[in-house]
Amino acid sequence: MEGMERSCGAVIFKADGGSRTYVLIRQKKGMWGFPKGHREPGETEEETALREIGEEVGLRVRILPGFRRTEEYWIAKKPGVRKEVVYFCATYEEGEPVPDGVEVPEAVTVPLETALTMLSLESKRQILRDADAFIQEQEDRA
Repeated sequence: MEGMERSCGAVIFKADGGSRTYVLIRQKKGMWGFPKGHREPGETEEETALREIGEEVGLRVRILPGFRRTEEYWIAKKPGVRKEVVYFCATYEEGEPVPDGVEVPEAVTVPLETALTMLSLESKRQILRDADAFIQEQEDRA
């Protein structure tokens, strides 16, 4: 029987003097990605993303409307179960990411090109490229 787990998170960036840096987390398994976590009953996707970001890296972020990407994959340790992850684009102005030390042993802020080399999955690299293009469009309109 096929099941589905749902998580939500965000590509988080900080604009600083015309340049942008992105928050990446290293998961317990060693892979780099974006803060995300399981959706709790009654939560909206955005509420889940905001809660998980606060729990995993201690940041208070603002989700930018108009960006939503999904990633789906099979969960290796749970045969027959797929995972759907919804990613938003979010920004912050104060503080630095502080990993929770349990789910997230490490968090960094890096420029786009560095982030693209750290992400091992093409699906996550594409989500980051999409988010960067979206942010640039927003800045061009401002």
